[in-house]
Amino acid sequence: MDEKEKEALKRRESEQQRLEELKQQGARKLAAGEDQRRKRMLAEEKTERLEKLLFNFVNYTMWASVIIISVLMIKAPAAAYDGMPAYVHPKAYYTLMLSESVLGCVVMLAARKVQGWIRIPSYMLIPFVIFLYCAIFLGEVRSFYYRFSNWDTFLHFFSAGMLGSLAFSIISILNQSKKVPVTLSPGFIAMFAFCFAVACGAIWEIYEFTFDGILGLNMQKFMLEDGTQLVGRAALADTMEDLITDVCGAGLVALSGYLAMKRNSIRWLNRIQLRPSTEKD
Repeated sequence: MDEKEKEALKRRESEQQRLEELKQQGARKLAAGEDQRRKRMLAEEKTERLEKLLFNFVNYTMWASVIIISVLMIKAPAAAYDGMPAYVHPKAYYTLMLSESVLGCVVMLAARKVQGWIRIPSYMLIPFVIFLYCAIFLGEVRSFYYRFSNWDTFLHFFSAGMLGSLAFSIISILNQSKKVPVTLSPGFIAMFAFCFAVACGAIWEIYEFTFDGILGLNMQKFMLEDGTQLVGRAALADTMEDLITDVCGAGLVALSGYLAMKRNSIRWLNRIQLRPSTEKD
């Protein structure tokens, strides 16, 4: 075998060795990708199980609250009377609890219905369900609004953040739609998210004011728990604190979303993206 044949043989062996190495590298990358995909699927399954568990727990809690409060309301006296024990309350005491619990049940049913045609991601649904539980069951039924002075403030800040995130998701859908010929800038999207969350907070305050007057409730906390009515700035404090907190929560989410879009770091925005129920990730 002359020198040229030896060199050719060495080159072929070298190429074969290189091909084997490339195949091994490809196999390792494929195995690593498959392992990551499997881990991601397991994490998604755990999240979905947690979502289902929380949803059912809160849903059953709401319905149980409606039943129990209805029974207590039926047995309660029509009005307070002299010498009434401290653990006995008149019917009016249970009105707000019952109305809020019924509202919670309606919202839970609506959320389940919406999931039939829109896929609500777990990163949005789980905080929403926790918010309902904290606002209605803990807040009204368990009187956390009176037990903890900042409970209402915390919930308004939390809800403003959720609404701002929802606004980002809505605009993202419009940007991806072929029916909408305009692509919106990050600044406009952030401003829309801020205004959307604050507007929803203002509409909620109008709802509270309206039904406080119609049903004699105390959602705006213009009365103390013992029925003493507040006057002046004290009566306005709850509403104004709620609106200011809405502005702060919406502003924080709008700023975070704006900076994320400017830096192309939109992973958290993708996690809260609403999608058609038939669309796969």
